[in-house]
Amino acid sequence: MRSLATLLHRWVGLVIAGFLFVSGVTGAVISWDHELDDLLNPHLMEARSNGPALPVLDLVKRVEAADPRVQAVSIPMSAEPGESLAIFVLPRVDPATGRLYEPGYNQIFLDPATGEELGRRQWGQAFPLSTETFVSFLYKFHFSLHIPEFWGINRWGEWLLGGIAILWTIDCFIGFYLTTPVRHAPNPGRPADVERVLRRGWGARWKPAWMIKTTGSAYRINFDIHRAFGLWTWALLFVLAFTAFSLNLSREVFLPLLSTVSNVTPSPFVTRPRNDRDKPIEPRIGYAEAIEIGRVEAERRGWTIPVGHVFYVRRQGFYGVRFFEGDDHGAAGVGPPAIYVDGNDGGVIGDRLPWKGTVADIFIQAQFPLHSGRILGLPGRILISVMGLVVASLSVTGVLIWYRKRRARVAVRAQRPRLAAAE
Repeated sequence: MRSLATLLHRWVGLVIAGFLFVSGVTGAVISWDHELDDLLNPHLMEARSNGPALPVLDLVKRVEAADPRVQAVSIPMSAEPGESLAIFVLPRVDPATGRLYEPGYNQIFLDPATGEELGRRQWGQAFPLSTETFVSFLYKFHFSLHIPEFWGINRWGEWLLGGIAILWTIDCFIGFYLTTPVRHAPNPGRPADVERVLRRGWGARWKPAWMIKTTGSAYRINFDIHRAFGLWTWALLFVLAFTAFSLNLSREVFLPLLSTVSNVTPSPFVTRPRNDRDKPIEPRIGYAEAIEIGRVEAERRGWTIPVGHVFYVRRQGFYGVRFFEGDDHGAAGVGPPAIYVDGNDGGVIGDRLPWKGTVADIFIQAQFPLHSGRILGLPGRILISVMGLVVASLSVTGVLIWYRKRRARVAVRAQRPRLAAAE
């Protein structure tokens, strides 16, 4: 059993090591995506005037009027003091071709007091890389590797990393098992000092696995780092591995499996059919109506927090009206409440209630906040950033252990013919 586990840990580890190194390093960085974006791109992120903010929906109308090729799809209802208003847009359909326009940008930054355009960028763009797109490039690279679309599918990278996450989740248990001490039956033929060590309690024999012997050889220190880091952070490694799987393979694997063990409340993201990307659903009601419908529904439920953000899901034809105050980027918990509104008839078609619903509903809500550390706010983001470096170090030390052992095996095999000849 142990030899099989060793073999699996070795080869699974080698398969996933490179992916985990990249994911660990990028994850450590994107824990601070908004802060780094502010630092690298003050010309986009900082407002240039201090006057009272103009109505956000008026600014949205200006954006769409200035460039009829685009449609606003994600709108913050206010900007932080001194910051710009960042609006996400997507291309409309070109009636001449029946395909989407290519405006060359999907995010536009406005001065909230004057409506002045501060700049545009393509969020997540891979090439050419610039300071404006660097952070979003890393963010997208973290979960998709920027693998391009082919055969009409643009999720190959997410599926690949989802599969890697499944292997990582399984390997967490294999690696943990391999740190536990081997049980030895008494053997009178063994030297007395060895027998004495082996007779010590199971916990006493496991204790060295949690420690790093700094006086050992370079190989021993590397091995101890790999084993001890894996043990001390095992619970967090498992959380990262499992949530990486659940996020990347949510519709394909995670939700169907979860539905077999607990009731999942249907969400419009899952229940509503998805149109082709080149055939987005044009809403019959606008943002103002959707926000008012959401506000009235929230008031009916006794919610007192204001609308903080609104978005439109074009391929499924509904609005999401989210309720919070200020900036929710680093907020603790599982995210703010939301009301979903049909873009055709204005009907309320669902909601999102943090920490409410079935066990499965709450479990689903927690996946991204757990993976990003945002469930604990700022301390959680710090922890996840550190864990990204731990994951990268485990990948490197694991490969070094394999390489050292392989080199030793090759040397032994090379000596066998000479030993046989000498005999």
